[in-house]
Amino acid sequence: MSNRYAAYTRLKLDYPAERILRITFDRPETYNSVDAETHTQLTHIWRDIDNDPDINAVIVTGAGKAFSAGGDFELIKSLLDNPSARVATWKEAKDLVYNVINCNKPIISAINGVAVGAGLVVGILADVSICGKSARIVDGHTRLGVAAGDVACIIWPLLCGLAKAKYYLLTCKPLSGEEAERIGLVSLCVEDAELQNIALETAQDLATGAQSAIRWTKYALNNWLRVNGPLFDTSTALEILGFAGNEAREGLASHLEKRKPAFAKDCPI
Repeated sequence: MSNRYAAYTRLKLDYPAERILRITFDRPETYNSVDAETHTQLTHIWRDIDNDPDINAVIVTGAGKAFSAGGDFELIKSLLDNPSARVATWKEAKDLVYNVINCNKPIISAINGVAVGAGLVVGILADVSICGKSARIVDGHTRLGVAAGDVACIIWPLLCGLAKAKYYLLTCKPLSGEEAERIGLVSLCVEDAELQNIALETAQDLATGAQSAIRWTKYALNNWLRVNGPLFDTSTALEILGFAGNEAREGLASHLEKRKPAFAKDCPI
């Protein structure tokens, strides 16, 4: 492993084929939940990948039965209790999305099992998103008591249309891999046993193709996302603002206590 990536101790990195870097969320005992340090590393690694002359494509996947269960409870608790943590996480959340968008190498996600939160950001923001049939994709923001931030408002309407985006982002209903492909949220849905091989084959096709043509095409297409940056900035700011309120506290408590949340019925907005 190149010294370029020595600092990324919370992510498992390997080279499954020539000029291909694979990033694996590797906390299977917690369904690959993302703690504060993992979130920081996941934010910054894309800049190093962008500058790495030895890499032509990237695969992102999860160890075990899940892609990523999203932010862990300790990270969420810090957002509730610590204003400085909220501001730092707000900046990281913005940088994570823009760093993925601006990374010049094509990114392929192999979504296995549950995909939520920060992991889902990379999962559906990838240039080619491939999920297994057992994938379970959930944007759980409103269930937690905060606005649908991260990458939701910038990418879901573009991929699957505003009507479907509103339905899934407001209700937090889960999508199967097959349904995610049907509505256009992901590029492909394949048999679980074939997921990693197809992701690798796709990465090899891109890694051995015309590099300037592929990278320039990605750059041009991602202008769809760049022009919608104000939508993303607003949604992420409102998400972070929500962590200062009572709804997020009740949302976290209900998760910890494994019960349905009891949100207040009235609202000043």
